[in-house]
Amino acid sequence: MSVNKKFNFKLFTRLLNYVKPYKVNFIFLTVAAILISVFSILNQYLLKIAVDTYITPKDYEGLILVISLMFGVLIFQVTFQFLFVFLANILGQKVVYDIRIKLFSRIIKFKMSYYDKSSVGRLVTRAVNDMETIASIFSQGLFMIVADLILMFSVLAVMIFLSLKLSLIIFAILPFILIATRLFQRAMKVAFNDVRNEVANLNSFVQERISGIKEIQIFNREKIENEKFIKINEKHKNAWLKTVWYNSIFFPIAEISTSITIGLLVWYGGGLVGLGQSSITLGTIFLFIQLSQMLYRPLRQIADKFNTLQMGMVAANRVFKILDNSEFIKDEGKLKPDIIDGNVSFKKIEFSYDSKNQVFKDFNLNIKAGEKVAIVGSTGSGKTTIVNLLLRFYELDKGEILIDGKNIKEMSIGLLRSNISLVSQNIFLFADSIYNNIVLYNKKISINKVVEAAKKIGIHNFITKLPNSYNYNVKERGIMLSEGQKQLISFLRAYVNEPSILILDEATSSIDSKTEKLIQYATSKIIENKTSIIIAHRLSTILNSDKIILLDKGKIKEIGTHDELLKIDNGYYKKLFELQFQKEELVT
Repeated sequence: MSVNKKFNFKLFTRLLNYVKPYKVNFIFLTVAAILISVFSILNQYLLKIAVDTYITPKDYEGLILVISLMFGVLIFQVTFQFLFVFLANILGQKVVYDIRIKLFSRIIKFKMSYYDKSSVGRLVTRAVNDMETIASIFSQGLFMIVADLILMFSVLAVMIFLSLKLSLIIFAILPFILIATRLFQRAMKVAFNDVRNEVANLNSFVQERISGIKEIQIFNREKIENEKFIKINEKHKNAWLKTVWYNSIFFPIAEISTSITIGLLVWYGGGLVGLGQSSITLGTIFLFIQLSQMLYRPLRQIADKFNTLQMGMVAANRVFKILDNSEFIKDEGKLKPDIIDGNVSFKKIEFSYDSKNQVFKDFNLNIKAGEKVAIVGSTGSGKTTIVNLLLRFYELDKGEILIDGKNIKEMSIGLLRSNISLVSQNIFLFADSIYNNIVLYNKKISINKVVEAAKKIGIHNFITKLPNSYNYNVKERGIMLSEGQKQLISFLRAYVNEPSILILDEATSSIDSKTEKLIQYATSKIIENKTSIIIAHRLSTILNSDKIILLDKGKIKEIGTHDELLKIDNGYYKKLFELQFQKEELVT
């Protein structure tokens, strides 16, 4: 994958905008960085004084005083070093906290079409791994680089002031390190981009396989999936090995350059001392050796910290791409009706999930308030699409959907969905208590209300038989409950929200025989006095519907009551009912 070798200053500036709310923290960091440089150089200069003024003349009493001063300066240096690292990490976590909230807020508002084409594993990588990588920009990259640059320029100024001749020796070696550092940075930017790609691929693969672990084991795919994982893991390893290879080349070159500099300083400086050069003393040579270390060490560290910065920038670029994504439903509705009766109308609807496959064309449907409408049809006929459009999970291509004569786009999405409850065939429960899975942390719904509702629809006894009753933790995806039990919980969740419109999307397709009667009773209770849209394959569950609509390829083929549809000769519904009835007889 090609990577722009130029540093993305626009992206960097955008990232720094998140630092603005924490100006005080930033000012303290800057002051700490400057003082670290001052105390570091001062300590080395005191060493020069110790060598020239006290060690060479053998004045040990004065030496003790200088060593005491060096110790005091060291205490200040370490203190400000601690404050610098501490404040940099705090700032990094604050920035990441703000970005992560903004990112998650954006992710949960995307259209369903976004999730249709996006890997969950990659989104998890963006929200977790990439965010921590961005934090390292501030804790290990940016501010550390700034502190190192302040130290380096301070060292250069002191060296030139003390001895231009010795400074020239260091300057002669410096270009080699600078060139090596620049090449290293470019190579690492490409390498780290590859690393982030492979981390996302790895996360996506593992997440998907864990989610589908039953299918893997049922179809004996453990060996095949393991072989696939080995290949993906191999790519991940190779991406990291590139960074190891570049580090293995760069750091020995930097060490050799440092050693050559020290040798030249000792050889040339020692010669000048031997010739009696008054400006060059033994202490000056010691000082320049230390200053060269202080110059080269940050330079080497800057290369390493620049890697962190580059990796963080790659992560930031990925996160900002999500933040810039506009694939979310526009929530511009301001209409707030006090009461929603539940009249639903689909008028001249055109919709397609993609440009090639159109689901609806000039589709029209009217459902009266309080009416129990069943929608049947073969797979792909458009049954679930009706639900998706009514709940605004997807946007229409053309036409409009009305509730009580008002376009649903005129209502806020929150108001719309708070008046519609959906019970689907794929029940999702969080790793939490039954009570929290029912109310979903809606503080307006008390435990007493939940218990009362559970009694009304006949599932209170089932819940109280579980350990801890309503506080029973169902674990991830409700794994501790049967499919039928999860269906009952979803029915109660829909019921306590007191919706004006209720949708049962294949809600009885996965029940077991023990809970079938319980489900049927719960269904009869929750649809009372509500506009109900029932989507079902099992025709026995919709016989008493006010109206049955048979869909085929996005078109209404037949509409009427069960008895009316059975009277149509060679009718679609009649054939479907007779076929299903025969299958049920064979089973029994």
